[in-house]
Amino acid sequence: MAHDPIAHVKDSYYFEVPKSLWRYNSLKDVPEWLRKSEHHSLSEWKHELDGKILIPQPLGTLENLYKPKSGFCISRFMLLEVLAAVIVAFIFIRLADRMKTGEAPKGRFWNFFESMLVFIRDQVARPAIGHHDGDTYTPYLWTLFFFILTCNLLGMIPWLGSASGAMGMTGAMAIIVFFTVVGVGVFKLGPIGYLKSLVPHMDLPIGLAIFLIPMIFAIEVLGLVIKHFVLSVRLLANMFAGHLVLAVIVGFIADAAPHGAWYGVMPASVIGATLLSLLELFVAFLQAYIFAFLTALFIGSAVHPH
Repeated sequence: MAHDPIAHVKDSYYFEVPKSLWRYNSLKDVPEWLRKSEHHSLSEWKHELDGKILIPQPLGTLENLYKPKSGFCISRFMLLEVLAAVIVAFIFIRLADRMKTGEAPKGRFWNFFESMLVFIRDQVARPAIGHHDGDTYTPYLWTLFFFILTCNLLGMIPWLGSASGAMGMTGAMAIIVFFTVVGVGVFKLGPIGYLKSLVPHMDLPIGLAIFLIPMIFAIEVLGLVIKHFVLSVRLLANMFAGHLVLAVIVGFIADAAPHGAWYGVMPASVIGATLLSLLELFVAFLQAYIFAFLTALFIGSAVHPH
């Protein structure tokens, strides 16, 4: 665990494990860029760096453990997002190869994932977008759901981290959804038709229409942006808050040890963290579902504005 609860949930350029598993035994083990930035003795470096596995930076240099200096620096959450993408690709390429045979689903692996895919298609995509258009955009919703779910589940593994608890990741996902929704609307209705669809049809006198319609159009455009911003914040807040609370609960053990209350605090903290982890496991699935469901609603409103 990081000694600072915030350090446990924010992005960094290292992975942290128990200090006994990763030690810096000499100043030569400390990266040169870090030795130049600070003037510490070996004991101070050991206190600062033990347990921190620094990520190699072949394309950039760092100013410190949390801030890049120049070039393209690879962070912990970047690696976790790539890992999540690789896991999703590995599972579903393998699953697609089995489905191509035309056989009935066999085994727990096949049945488990196919049931989830069918649920998203039948209970999310088709009701929100329509049968024909829903099938068109179902693969996109599948990708969103399973990528976010995998990122959430990786955050449940000790010493990794929750990439979905960072604004960079959730914001990027929301931006992709925003351009997808606008692109789908423009493709389906045309640029002018999509812009006209943002304003509901109203039988207004011409004088009143000239005044109200531009105002309503501006409000609708602003609302479209806000909806996607909230889409990113919702996922960020739920994942960030859950892991922060977990870090604080477990941190009570270290805080209680110097005061002789370790034996009383430790069982309560472990039990509390275990129960909260089970809730976090549920939230990991729930937030992936909500993100996919709201995306389907936004696409449906763009394709069928009526």
